[in-house]
Amino acid sequence: MASARATSGGGRAARQESLRHHNLALTLRHVLDAPTPVSRADIAAATGLTRATVSALVDRLLAANLVAELEPVAAQRAGRPAVPLAPAKGTVAAVGMEVNVDYLGVRAVDLGGHVLQQRVEEGDFRGSEPEEVLGRLAALAGPVLAVLSADGVVIVGTALALPGLVDSVTGPLRVAPNLGWRDVDVVALLAEHPVLAAMPPRLANEANLAARAEARARRGEPASFVYVSGEVGIGAAIVLDGRIFGGRHGWSGEIGHMALGTAGAFDEGGTLESYAGQDALHEAAGLPRTGSAADIVAAARAGEPRVLAALERAGAALGVALANVVHVVDVDRVVLGGIYADLAPYLRDAVLAQLERRVITAPWAAVEVDVARAGRYPAMTGAALEVLQAVVEEPAAWVPA
Repeated sequence: MASARATSGGGRAARQESLRHHNLALTLRHVLDAPTPVSRADIAAATGLTRATVSALVDRLLAANLVAELEPVAAQRAGRPAVPLAPAKGTVAAVGMEVNVDYLGVRAVDLGGHVLQQRVEEGDFRGSEPEEVLGRLAALAGPVLAVLSADGVVIVGTALALPGLVDSVTGPLRVAPNLGWRDVDVVALLAEHPVLAAMPPRLANEANLAARAEARARRGEPASFVYVSGEVGIGAAIVLDGRIFGGRHGWSGEIGHMALGTAGAFDEGGTLESYAGQDALHEAAGLPRTGSAADIVAAARAGEPRVLAALERAGAALGVALANVVHVVDVDRVVLGGIYADLAPYLRDAVLAQLERRVITAPWAAVEVDVARAGRYPAMTGAALEVLQAVVEEPAAWVPA
């Protein structure tokens, strides 16, 4: 174990207890971040800690039900079988919630990313009243929290994903254009409901939280990419080395409001959302606005010319916008999420064509276009992971003395 005389980044001597807390968090992160279960020996080799130190730290995490032992694996060499370690299932969880234009949702996720409980309510929340919508969200959260408590799950906290600008400094939702909300104190409204009064959520943009879930799904790989989430609105997030770059106020990634050029294929101007948002796609394809991405996919598979033309146009517009983003942030991977994951077979070629044509660095570092892996409702998962980060950073607070 490191010496007690080691110093912290602030220039002051670190106490032995601080080092133990640091190493406990380091050990837990290695278990949580590993794509496959790891052993005590694996952690010792990766961290430089002695095996005895790692064993003592793991014992504390086991006692706190943060980590679990799996069945031993036969050793390749002589010696005792290795005991793989994995995040404990269903012991500690956080609740991620989401308000989107066409659904509300609540999802409980444990340290291993497993979904323990979920409630989703579909609807049309364009131009809605915040008080009414947030009341319905609280009503969804109630049964989820009740079941978790009854099952003895430790609930760390809650977080809420919103499709708009959330001020990371002062807290309120500044604007969610497609909801018609502006300067709404969301936390105060939710705290009026008894079910969330003692556990009010932290707030964040839905694309940033979805990107957090995507980064976890890609752990063990190079994790720098632009995540773009297609819904009625279009959000994006910049992920650099697995971390979300939110900008000064947490407002980065509002790609849907990017104004496209006034020359070339987009003479009429407009924002990306007006070409490639879900409502815009349905309108251009001649489909009802109340339809889903599955309706567009079905029509595309049937070869409907108007639908295919709408997807080609949307993909080209998306490629133009993403080329601008790539030039600024210097990443070589784009991940299509939200409805774009379902529509990827019909969008990808048009997106790639624009990236190859417009990105000046493409001859030396071609931009790849991937489909999201985090599954449906990734913003809810990302919201829960955001809360669980408190356990990862300070597991000592959850470990018995």
